Amino acid sequence: MKEESSPWSKTELQIYILLLCANADSVMTEEELKLVRSKTDKETFDRLFAEFTEDTEEESLEKIQDNLVLHEYSHKELGELRKEMFEIFFSDKKFSMMENTLDKILDNILY
Repeated sequence: MKEESSPWSKTELQIYILLLCANADSVMTEEELKLVRSKTDKETFDRLFAEFTEDTEEESLEKIQDNLVLHEYSHKELGELRKEMFEIFFSDKKFSMMENTLDKILDNILY
C-alpha cells in the first residue's frame, strides 16, 4: 500500500498537472518535459516526476482533486494554468483524442 503524500503547494500541484498533460497520449516527449521543467526548480521537478511515474492515472486524478480543494484559485490563476496545459498539449502541434479527453476531465475537476 502506498504511503499518503503530504499536501502540495500550488506550484507543486501545477507541475503535477502539467506532467499528467504531458503524458496524456502515453508518450512524454523531451519538448514536453522541457516545458514542465522550465516552470520549477530541478529538485521539485525530480521529486514530482518520480511520484508521478509511480502513480496510475486514477491515482493522479485523485491526488489532483484532493490538492485542489486545499487551495483557492482565482479565475486568473486558473486561466494561466489552462494556458500552460495547452502549451503542453500543443507542443507537438497536435491535439489527440486522449489529450482532449484529459482536458475535459481536468476542466471538470478545476471548475
